[in-house]
Amino acid sequence: MATEEPTSADETTGGADDFESETPIEELRRRRAAAKQGGGEERVAAQHAKGKLTARERIEYLLDDDTFRELGTFVEHRSTNFDMDERGVPGDGVVTGYGEVDGRTVFVFAHDFTVLGGSIGEAVADRICAVMDKAIETGAPIVGLNDSAGARIQEGIDSLAGFARIFRRNVEASGVVPQISAIMGPCAGGATYSPALTDFTVMVEDTSHMMITGPDVIETVTGEEISMAELGGANTHATESGVAHLTCASEKDALDDVRRLLSYLPRNNVEDPPRVDSWGDPERRCEVGAVVPDEPRKPYDVTDVVSGIIDEDSFFEVHGEFARSLVTGFARLDGRPVGVVANQPRVNAGTLDIETSQKGARFVRCCDSFNVPVLTFVDVPGFMPGTDQEHDGIIRHGAKLIYAYAEATVPLLTVILRKAYGGAYIVMGSKLLGADVNYAWPGAETAVLGPRGAVNILYSDEIETADDPEATRQTLMDEYREKFANPYSAAERGYVDSVIEPHETRERLVSDLDVLARKRVDSSRKKHGNIQL
Repeated sequence: MATEEPTSADETTGGADDFESETPIEELRRRRAAAKQGGGEERVAAQHAKGKLTARERIEYLLDDDTFRELGTFVEHRSTNFDMDERGVPGDGVVTGYGEVDGRTVFVFAHDFTVLGGSIGEAVADRICAVMDKAIETGAPIVGLNDSAGARIQEGIDSLAGFARIFRRNVEASGVVPQISAIMGPCAGGATYSPALTDFTVMVEDTSHMMITGPDVIETVTGEEISMAELGGANTHATESGVAHLTCASEKDALDDVRRLLSYLPRNNVEDPPRVDSWGDPERRCEVGAVVPDEPRKPYDVTDVVSGIIDEDSFFEVHGEFARSLVTGFARLDGRPVGVVANQPRVNAGTLDIETSQKGARFVRCCDSFNVPVLTFVDVPGFMPGTDQEHDGIIRHGAKLIYAYAEATVPLLTVILRKAYGGAYIVMGSKLLGADVNYAWPGAETAVLGPRGAVNILYSDEIETADDPEATRQTLMDEYREKFANPYSAAERGYVDSVIEPHETRERLVSDLDVLARKRVDSSRKKHGNIQL
């Protein structure tokens, strides 16, 4: 048994002389045993000591019982550099195949860190590309379980070529089949770009890291000292960079979240999302009106509104720790999956900024790719003002959210809860951008500016010369709100379909979604647009 790293299959199963008299069946059993053993017992034990599962244990936990079928079990690397010809292991540094999640086919690959650190060489890339090709051909999701030291240095340019081939498959699969990446350990250098090209990335707290260059290189080049966790840990990517959509305390929690994500998504872009038997009354009266304060500036948690309207306990938030003034996630409405986008008034008053624009745009485009209707809840005072926002490109980034809604062909349902001002009103799934249904609650305000800002501009002289400027301002604000900033003005012009009571919201949306489920749009007039990137 190897103590550090097996240098060949012989070291884990016996010497070459022992194999000369093997029958074909015996050789098959020996090779299978060697492949399942990975890097050997000691390396498996080391993996467990870090609180990490092995590649095969992860796949076994992710998939339905007894459904995994491995592909490329006996593939080994072909390199002879640096004595690599003496370090072959059946399967090399990855496990690939397919199985089922909730009875639906899913293709999967899992880096095996016990074999050469799960590094990417030519053979590893071949196996990953093969399983991705099959997923694309058969229209099934791809799940990558990443735990890799990165490029296999011993294989030189062949390793880099392997990365390039994987990246190309990621792009070919994008918008065709769902792609989910779970980061279960290190993910460094070129290895980070494959997860970045997928639809969702899940990270495990404490044990997973993603970074282009490590702390040592950064300190050498820039003099900056930083820890692995601060540089590329799960919390950093969930809150700062936005690379991670979900973070979990354990690997099993991460794999559970992968399964839950898949439950909202179709197998491919030509199928509808999986509908389940509804466990709630579609005509249920939803008592959510009291959640939203009448005072436009008073904060509240919009997820309380969302949870009161959708099927009970069906909301699954993604990107929850990043760009927190906008909420995105999946839910069910009468058993049908929907994507939820909602302004969050308890964070920066629900304003839109650079990060929320990027977050919302990518989520809407993902839903549109996989036929998931988008349900938008609006309570937005506008875009975030400030020099930093302007100089860092809020115009360019805000355009992404406009583009995402305007190009979407899935059912778009929008509810204005309280306020929708200026350009942000247009951006948040408005009728003007193509929403199929647009409702407003009775207390909603829609206008170019909020009442205070509007009267300060329109009546500045009158307010300044008044005996009681503040009282005059308040009176003018009330008049402006009554005449302009109300949902009936928009409804009169057809920009809002109807003003509804809050308790009607669920029933209306369920009925509309039932009709819109048959929506079909021919979008074949152009190859693709040129979205701001």
